[in-house]
Amino acid sequence: MLLCRLYLQLGTLPPRGGGGPPPPPTPPNPPPAPPRAATTGTTPIRIGPSTPTLGSEPADDGPAALTPSGALRPEVRAFVEGLAAERDLPLKPMVAALESARYNATVARLIAPSPPGKKIWRSWLTYRSRFVEPKRIGWGVEFYNEHRDQLNQAAQRFGVPAPIIASIIGVETLYGRNMGNFRVLDALTTLAFDYPDPAKPERATMFRGQLADFLTLAMKGKLDMETRGSYAGAIGMPQFMPTSIKHYAVDGDDSGHIDLTNNTRDAIMSVGSFLSQHGWQRGLPVFAPVTLPADPTALVDGGLEPKQTWGTLTAAGARLQPGASANGWSSQPMGVVDLVEEARGTAQYRVGTPNFFALTKYNRSYFYATAVADLASEIEARVGR
Repeated sequence: MLLCRLYLQLGTLPPRGGGGPPPPPTPPNPPPAPPRAATTGTTPIRIGPSTPTLGSEPADDGPAALTPSGALRPEVRAFVEGLAAERDLPLKPMVAALESARYNATVARLIAPSPPGKKIWRSWLTYRSRFVEPKRIGWGVEFYNEHRDQLNQAAQRFGVPAPIIASIIGVETLYGRNMGNFRVLDALTTLAFDYPDPAKPERATMFRGQLADFLTLAMKGKLDMETRGSYAGAIGMPQFMPTSIKHYAVDGDDSGHIDLTNNTRDAIMSVGSFLSQHGWQRGLPVFAPVTLPADPTALVDGGLEPKQTWGTLTAAGARLQPGASANGWSSQPMGVVDLVEEARGTAQYRVGTPNFFALTKYNRSYFYATAVADLASEIEARVGR
């Protein structure tokens, strides 16, 4: 997402690494946040920080992939030579691309961890107010009405309701209004070879995988080397990372080319494709109509896979809400979702079905998945079924 500090402040989980078919579930846009509970080091060339408006392109801060003498840094040379050999890609244009990459201090700053000792309170109500608010709802209704046929076609094809698809695009980029203007090559090279937290080398490894897939897509004519996106390298209306573009993006209009930035049909179909391939089940609600016992804390495991059963929930005191039916979902695994207000020591609780947990594959956060579901409900209520 483009609201860079929001995840850090409000409790997003870290992403899974990408790269290598078939990939594990890979969020289209990995956030820069620590776990919901609660790179090898190299010296970059820095020419001072820049502080652009969020989503805008800052001034270049110097070569990202070069040594002071102008040659590719040894680790970058080894990376690109290995990529060319492994994927049978032309070496020379990839070397030229990396030689053009600029270190972006703003990217590093936005994705860096919080200063040690700084307590950040997670607040579901604050998070929700940023995404389920009148302007985003109103624009969502406009987007839905304008693209109703495409949304319904995606829903029919992938089983993902049209309001959910519209909501994700709304949460990610305000329905395409704010897709980011960072040069993706610069962002990914910065994070792949100068990740700002040396204590997390797995993050640099993940971004090297994303850079490898970006270069692969560019060499095959599927992405432009000058593509713009978020500070983390996410692209287009649905903010797909390169690995997600490689494995889940869809040519929605059969044009022979996938364009998530300018082609709304491609973006809509690709969101449906991603969720479908990450466990979305046709006809299943996001939340089960369940009233939990007074203190359901013991039922929360904080994971991203549903592990409870209707039997274990009823044994703990859960009950159907008045007038609700258990048909269609009670045989499915479920998970109790805690939406915390850390400063108050309180939480709201809901029961997520497999479709809730499919949303967490897009962004590993209970807050994110719930905000998408709530915004979709608001849009649906205004456009009708």
